[in-house]
This record gives sequence, structure tokens and C-alpha cells, in this order.
Amino acid sequence: MKLEISGSEVIAAPVEVLWASLNDPAVLTRCIPGCKRMTETGPDAYMVEMQLRVAAVGGSFEGEIALTDKEPPRRCRISVSGSGSLGHGNGEAHFEISAQDDGHSLLSYSGTGEIGGLVAGVGQRILSSVSKHLIGRFFTALRQQFEPAAQAAGAQR
Repeated sequence: MKLEISGSEVIAAPVEVLWASLNDPAVLTRCIPGCKRMTETGPDAYMVEMQLRVAAVGGSFEGEIALTDKEPPRRCRISVSGSGSLGHGNGEAHFEISAQDDGHSLLSYSGTGEIGGLVAGVGQRILSSVSKHLIGRFFTALRQQFEPAAQAAGAQR
């Protein structure tokens, strides 16, 4: 089953700060829904362990993430592949960050994925809805990284 995503989000952070966060495994582990562990396996390559629930189906997922075609601090390509009790999948997304007049950043993204196995059985409409929900949770968590309380907590660690 093919899945497509695209959109844009305004983040209250300068371009360079947002770029650094999107390249920090600790930040990504906190922001990616269901991510339990993200381990660096090489330059811009990571092994990821996740626990996800898609509709009424839940399970584990292990995969690889690679960041390529990086043009700091503006754009990057992300490749993902993996499998688990929910099924298997692979995909690729591009993101681009541009500065806004108010000091915030606009993060635009688009990508495609191929999903198979148990999770593909929930159907295209449900899977599209779930992916939008998970993307929303990611951006909510990412925005929280730049709120004053989150920054104070990070400074104390």
C-alpha cells in the first residue's frame, strides 16, 4: 500500500536551531511518536526501535533511518525502512526549512512510503488518517522543545 504525506509547519525557532534539533537523536527520540530508542550506527544513520498502535493494531517496529542530501541548515532527505509485528515498510521524505520574518521557521515536507503486512490491512483511509495523527503528534512534541519550560528543563540536565 502506498502512502503519501506533505505539509508545512511553523516552528518558533530560528532556522539553525531547528536544523540542529532535527539532527539530534535525543530530540528525535522524544518527538517521534512511539520511539523507544534511536542509536547512531554511522554518520547520519540510525537504528530505531518503536512501539506503535495503528487503529486497533499495536506492535513493535525496528528500522533504519538515514539522512542524505543534506544542505545545512536548509534541506535534507530522510530514508526509512524497517519491519516488525505490525508489518514492513520503507519510505523517503524531503524537508526544507525557511526563515520567517518573525524569527520563526517554516518546515515544509513531502514524502512517499510503501507499507505492507498487517498494518496495511487497516485500509488506505484509516492509514492516511493515522499518519496525519502521528505527524501532528511529532510536530506538537517538536514545538514543545522550543517552549521556555522545555528549554529550562534541558538546561538543567
